[in-house]
Parts: sequence; structure tokens; C-alpha cells
Amino acid sequence: MKLGLRMMLAAFLAVGLGGTALAQQVPVEDFFKDPEFSAVTLSPTGEYLTVSVPEGDRTVLAAFRVADMELVGKWDYGRQMHADRVRWVNDERFFVYVSRKLGRYDFRVGTPDVHASNVDGKRRITIPNGGTYQIVDTLENDPDWILVQRSIDSAYLSRLNVNDGRVRTAAIAPLRFGSFLVDHEGELRYAIGQEESNEMVTLRRVGDGWTEIHRAPMGGSSNLPMGFDPDNRLVYTRISEDGEPTKVYALDAETEELTLLSENDNVDPGSYLYSSDGRELLAVRYLDGVPVTDFINTEHGEVLTYAGLMNAFPDHAVAFSGISRDGRLVLLHVYSDVDPGSYYLFDRETGQARFLLAARSWIKPEQMSPMRAISFTARDGTQVHGYITIPRNSDGKNLPLIMNPHGGPHGPRDMWGFNPEVQFLANRGYAVLQVNFRGSGGYGNAFERMGYRNWGTTMIDDMTDGVEWAVREGIADPNRVCTYGASYGGYAALQSIVREPERYRCTIGYVGVFSLPLMTRDGDIPRQESGRNYLARVLPESQAEQQAQSPAFNVDRINVPVMLVHGERDERVPMSQYRALKSALEDAGKPPEVEILARNEGHGFQELENNVRLYNAMEEFLDKHIGDNASN
Repeated sequence: MKLGLRMMLAAFLAVGLGGTALAQQVPVEDFFKDPEFSAVTLSPTGEYLTVSVPEGDRTVLAAFRVADMELVGKWDYGRQMHADRVRWVNDERFFVYVSRKLGRYDFRVGTPDVHASNVDGKRRITIPNGGTYQIVDTLENDPDWILVQRSIDSAYLSRLNVNDGRVRTAAIAPLRFGSFLVDHEGELRYAIGQEESNEMVTLRRVGDGWTEIHRAPMGGSSNLPMGFDPDNRLVYTRISEDGEPTKVYALDAETEELTLLSENDNVDPGSYLYSSDGRELLAVRYLDGVPVTDFINTEHGEVLTYAGLMNAFPDHAVAFSGISRDGRLVLLHVYSDVDPGSYYLFDRETGQARFLLAARSWIKPEQMSPMRAISFTARDGTQVHGYITIPRNSDGKNLPLIMNPHGGPHGPRDMWGFNPEVQFLANRGYAVLQVNFRGSGGYGNAFERMGYRNWGTTMIDDMTDGVEWAVREGIADPNRVCTYGASYGGYAALQSIVREPERYRCTIGYVGVFSLPLMTRDGDIPRQESGRNYLARVLPESQAEQQAQSPAFNVDRINVPVMLVHGERDERVPMSQYRALKSALEDAGKPPEVEILARNEGHGFQELENNVRLYNAMEEFLDKHIGDNASN
């Protein structure tokens, strides 16, 4: 097991924050080899830490005693099995969620397995159908049982025994898919979910029945209770009247009076910070450019600690990942655009922070390139946000530019932080533009809804308008612009040159969707009812419209060099998508200039050898067409 995690027994808040050394060409392996960890959790008592450790084709889990960082347990679930996350269910026992992943961009393939174990590795069991359950409440005063939810035709709230996996139904809500909210005493108060029509519904518990308090179509308004104040009277609620970014209110359950607690004009809340006893909402974190934290109760002792820790790490973002139930130990993740991040454990009693581990200790922040948040006005007047990364120590002018759309497309978005692909491209001298185009998540339901049915039109136009912004700003050389993306981003990279054939000099499509009609038949999305409903909601409605927005049906407009990359075991975007575009290009006498296929890879390459081959080929392709060796 790769336990070279560089754990130290003592360190203070001082941390290296980079330097002024000249940027050097960093080996491609340094960007794409596995990080030393992917997740860290703190036990409720603060006695233990669990660490998820990537090891090539799997992610194993390790548990350590905080006092001396001694290894107390290890869990390895086999090839292609990844310990994604841990949820503590009492002081000594946790659930670990294990997913089978066939590619770098897969969330998971199938339903995750759920295993329960004591922290010392004893009393291990597999929870039957565990991946279909979500934890609602760990019932602090009843260590043997937790509350879970599961949707099978209706939404079920159940009690689950953490020792043997037994399940007892507690309540049912009339929703196709739903979740439940209980108060601090474990009393059921709300259900929130989705009906067969895709309408979103919020229900309040009244006696043994339900009262509907909100209903809206998918992508519309929202009224989402999410927690309670210490007295169980005020309900922390996320509300959006018409799809604008969600605001956080306190709703008086008796008078129905609303008090605004937190809002951001641009983005939805990203995460929430509660007090150590879980009873009071202390802050809301927003990913608006560089992450910002809006503290609600500025007099709470824990808030003073959090604010002080944020001030101790200038030029970094600080995410608080856990706090012991007694409020003494705080787990924090410190990262930036040029720093992949480290974990620290802060002791509020001693006022000291202990360094635990670094994600990619071999990365030197002084060699990485800064990422800057941007915004611009699209052609129809809509405000669009994104990021530009400028190669370190360049003058930031007249640079070759890579327009790099994110995947998804609905729900995901680009965020400020260390991105290995972006840093690799910037290290090779390219400015990188990431646009959170319409359809992206995080900017309110209305902004996301504007992308529905417009995958190849409005969403692409936002990306092009971002390129035009970079040209006007003098950042991008207008004659040296290429597109590159993966998954939906691979689709967008090709559709951009279909829609704007004169703007770009080359394109790279990585595990991309190239035929929208084919997407409704092939791959793992249309296998599930929820996936079919999703596609029916977001794709162009008619076959003709789908073809009009598909690169494979419009190769007559593709007149620049094309590089295609695909994994032959991809279940999300199967090889039929790659073959559809390749065949159409060859029939038109425009075969791909470069093709990278990997027999044992899925939706994104995982093996380092394949990634090195891919990014070396990408570097050569880009250099040929818009780099220093381009013949323009």
C-alpha cells in the first residue's frame, strides 16, 4: 500500500505559499500520476482519521489513530473498486461507499457497494442493497441504529441497524424519488423529491400524513428545507423564486415568517458549515470565483476559530472538512489554484495545527500558473462566468489559447483550484479558458435551464463569446485558438468548430458525444428510466434538431485538424460515438489526424502509461497547429 503520505507529528500554521522562481517545463507524469490521497474524514470523537488512497486501478482505505498517526486498519476491495467516501455512523464504526469505476471521468458504474466496519477493521459486513440507501440521521443517542432513505416507486424512510444491516420501514412519502428531513430529536418533518413528471415537490409532515408546500417543474423555483436551529423551531431553508441563485432563509415553523440569512448574486450555496453539535448553521460557502465564506453567527466561538484559520493561509482557500463533537479538533483542507492542497488538524485547545498530508507533494506551486476568475457579457446580454489561466511569467498577451469546456453538462461546472490538465497546458505555454456556459450548475436553476435543448447552439455560443472576450482583452492570439474537452466537453470541442468553422485552428475530442441521436440509444444513461427522462428533458426534441446539433452529421463544416481519444471499455460514452464521427470524417475525406485509443480504459484514462501517451500526443498536436512550431 502506498502509505508515503508524509504525515508529520507536529507542525504549526506556517505553510509554504509559493515563490517567484521561473516556470520550468514539468514532466507530464507529475501532473497525471495518482495523488497521495483523495479524501480524509475525522471520526466524531476526533480519535481517528480515514484516508482514501488511490493505487492505480483501485482506491484503498486506511484508518489512523490521531494521537500517534498509527495505522489501525486497512480496506482493499479489489481491482477497479474505489473507496469513494466514508460516513461515520457512531464513534467507532463507519460505512464506506465503494464504486466500480471504469474511467477517470466516471462518477460510478452501477450502484455503489456499502460496507460497514469498526475502525480497527473488526466486525466487517456488507450492507444489503446499501448503495440504494442514503443516510438521513445517525441518531447520536442510539449507536446501533441510523435513519436511511430509499426510493423504489415511492420514497421510504427506514431505520437501519449498523451492526447487521436489518431495515425497518418508518415512513413513506408519495414521491417517485425523495429524501427526508428530521429534526434534532429524530422526528420526521419534511420530504423533498421528484414525481414521475420530473416535477420537484416539497411536503411537510402533518400527523401521519403530508401537506404539499411547494411544486415546480425541473429547473424551476425551489423551496428546500435542509436543517433546524437548536430549538427545532427555525427551519434552515433554501429558496429560489424563479430559478435565480438560491438564498438561505430561516423559516419560523410556527409563524411562517422568513428571515434572510445568506445570499450571493451569482451562485448557489456550495456547502454549509454547522456547529460541532450539528445544531446551528454557522456559515455558507460560495464558489463565486475564488471561494468565499459568508459567516452567519459571527459571535460563535467556533466561527472565530474558522475565520482565524482562513486568515492564516493567505492566497489559499480553506475548506473545513470536519470537527470533533466536543468542538476541539478541526480538520481543514487548504488549497489554491497552484497548490493541489494539504490537510491539517487544528487543536482549538492548544492553538496549534498539525500537518497531516499533501495531495501531490511533488508539485511546486512556484512552477504552476495562476487561475483568474472572469466574467463577460454574451451576445444576448447574459452574464457568463469562467476562468482564465495564464502561463506563469508570460506577459499574458497574444498567447495561443485552448478553449476547454467542462463535462456534464448540467450540474457540473468549472471551479477555482488546482486542475492538472489546465496546469499541464499552461506549463506548455498555452492560456486556458474555462467557461461556465449556460447549462452549467451552480448559477441557479434558470441559468442551468437555459442550456436545455441547446447543447449545440446557445451553450456553444457562450464558449465562443468567451474566446472573443479573450481576444479583445489581448490575451489570445486570434489566429492561434484550439478547442479541447472531455465527455460533453469533447462534444463541445467538436461542435464549436462546426458552429464557428473560421475561429479555431484545431480540435481535440476526448471520450466525447458526437451523435445526439446515438446518445438516446447507446451507453449507460438510456439504460435507466431516470437517464431516459433526463435525456428527454435536456436534448433537442426532434431527430432533425438532434442531427443539426451533432458533429457527426455536420462534418462538411469541419475543416481543421482533429484529434480523437477514446477508451474501448467506455460505458458512459461508448465506442459507437467515436466510430460515428470517424466514419463520417473518413467518408468526407477528412480523417482524424491523430487517434489515441486504449483497450483497457473507460470514460477517461486511469493508467499512468496511457495518460503519458495521451498528453505527449496532445502536446505535439497543439504545438504543431498553434504552438511555437505552428506554420501560420
